[in-house]
Amino acid sequence: MFPGYLFVRDVLTDPRYSELLAARGLVCVLNNGDGNLAEVPETEIAAIRSLVQSNLPAVPHPYLHAGQRVRIVSGPLADVEGILVDQQASKGMLVLSVHLFQRSVAVEVDCTLAVAA
Repeated sequence: MFPGYLFVRDVLTDPRYSELLAARGLVCVLNNGDGNLAEVPETEIAAIRSLVQSNLPAVPHPYLHAGQRVRIVSGPLADVEGILVDQQASKGMLVLSVHLFQRSVAVEVDCTLAVAA
């Protein structure tokens, strides 16, 4: 599901944390920005676990959120950048703006064709 990531569920005492850091191939341990280890919420782990156990086909999808600047990677709008203002399932509204005269237009796009700009 997430190549290059390993999820660890453990009480990381100092000796256990040192042992983790010594693991071959480990690049880093994610933290929440203030030096504390980051935790993935149990609800997110449960959702991924349910998906894996379901045997439904799943493909990687860009991590996008409303308000984010994105670039379309293929199709008739390839290389166009705009602001993603609404996202439902795999469709979203992409806003293109002309700042000089403060006008915008919106178009529905397939979010699987969008990446963070």
